[in-house]
Amino acid sequence: MECNTNCLAPASKWLDPIYPYLSSIPDYSLDKYLSPLPLVRIQPMGNPLHVGIIGCGLAGLRCADVLLQRGIRVTMLEARDRIGGRVCQSSLGSVSVDLGPNWIHGTRNNPLVEISERSGTVTDSWEGLQATFDTDGRLLDPARGAKVADFIWTTIDRAFTLSQKDCANIPASKSLLDFFRDELAQSGFSQAEKDACLESAKMWGAYIGSPIERQSLKFFLLEECLEGTNLFVASTYKNILQNVARPALEGAEIRFNETVVALEGKTRSVGADGRVLVRTSAGKEYHFDEVVATFPLGWLKQNKGAFSPAMPQRLSEAIDHISYGRLEKIYVNFPAAFWRLEPAASNSINPTFQFFSPSYVDHPSTPYWNQECLSLADLPGSCAHPTLLFYTYGTCAEHVVSSISGHPADSKEYYSILHTFLLPYISRLPGYDDQNPSCKPTGFLATEWQTDPLAGNGSYSNFQVGLTDGLGDIEAMREGMGVDRGIWLAGEHTAPIVGLGTAAGAYWSGEEVARRICSM
Repeated sequence: MECNTNCLAPASKWLDPIYPYLSSIPDYSLDKYLSPLPLVRIQPMGNPLHVGIIGCGLAGLRCADVLLQRGIRVTMLEARDRIGGRVCQSSLGSVSVDLGPNWIHGTRNNPLVEISERSGTVTDSWEGLQATFDTDGRLLDPARGAKVADFIWTTIDRAFTLSQKDCANIPASKSLLDFFRDELAQSGFSQAEKDACLESAKMWGAYIGSPIERQSLKFFLLEECLEGTNLFVASTYKNILQNVARPALEGAEIRFNETVVALEGKTRSVGADGRVLVRTSAGKEYHFDEVVATFPLGWLKQNKGAFSPAMPQRLSEAIDHISYGRLEKIYVNFPAAFWRLEPAASNSINPTFQFFSPSYVDHPSTPYWNQECLSLADLPGSCAHPTLLFYTYGTCAEHVVSSISGHPADSKEYYSILHTFLLPYISRLPGYDDQNPSCKPTGFLATEWQTDPLAGNGSYSNFQVGLTDGLGDIEAMREGMGVDRGIWLAGEHTAPIVGLGTAAGAYWSGEEVARRICSM
């Protein structure tokens, strides 16, 4: 879950009604993640247990840390030439920006908060007003904007409450957008206000990476996050990643550029060789006592044939049922933050901007061309730089990615494509003057997760209409094939409810699998 701003979404309010529900389902609570790690007796007379971890993202790195603490031998196979997985940075001019997660979702009991503090990572609560531009590109009247924002977050609050209290009775086909329309029908708003609310509601796509009409109302509860402030990681995830990775870098055997293509874990029986065979694209074979596979959900969807024997039917169905979003980002850098050089209409700085689906842009026939934009010039201290961050999803993200595909980031074609795409929005920001050199972008950088097979051609899991047993599906993926075949699954798609789709969730999932291996 990305694109959070605390001026819009006070997370603590959302969690008040859901914690009693979570506590009634022990397997989904956070208690085991917050308790001390268990002691374990490692084979005193033989070789130490040898665990293979596929993937050096947050899940794999945290798993390695816990296993190494217990004296277990760990080998990590990573297809890329670096650690981090979807947590990574790239340069835009003289600054470093996150291509993966930007946020820490909730501060209460979030391990990444402590790690960020310990590692000297700078975070920001990103408080402030949002400037909203209507479908004609005009600034929304502040009073109407406040009314719309209040309706949006009150309705989302109601949707969470309904989902956690009455999940069993909500039709699987009902979307969050349907719920918004139902609420608007009873609101007494004018048609113009209703239209503005529906446009603003589309911003949910920038949270889940898919249009709001695809968000399941029945399992909206699975989009819940931890209580507390959502923190933007102003200095990037670099130090957090290095802190999480340190034990693995020092104590595990890590083999980069090793793309795993096959795993063979036979059903275990007394006296049989229960080791797991792992094969790479280069033909190398490894044998492990246990394997932790941190493949992204999108990869699992496309590569079920990598598992032999075939994975259990219930697990296969769960992987099919849970959806995988396609959130993308575009960073655009300027010589100076011109949008901060003169006050906005409200005489206050607007660190975030929302653009309703524009009538002033020629785009494919889709209602989802809206944009969410953050001003990185408003980050604290030395982290601030004159850059705008746009979040895209759905058809719009597909259009951008397909347009720049094959063009190097430093090419004229790349610059021209992204400049043409963003100019209608940039030109509506306060202080824009096409004759002012400060308003001419110095560079662009767009993510292309949809074209990355190692990322599963997407961003992170979400929960779409048609889902009938979301809780059971998540539990099936958590169970994996560990007990029966020695193949465990970890990643953001196997996290506790309040961590699904987040970096903290990935971290927790790796820790939990390590706990289970240690307790066997």
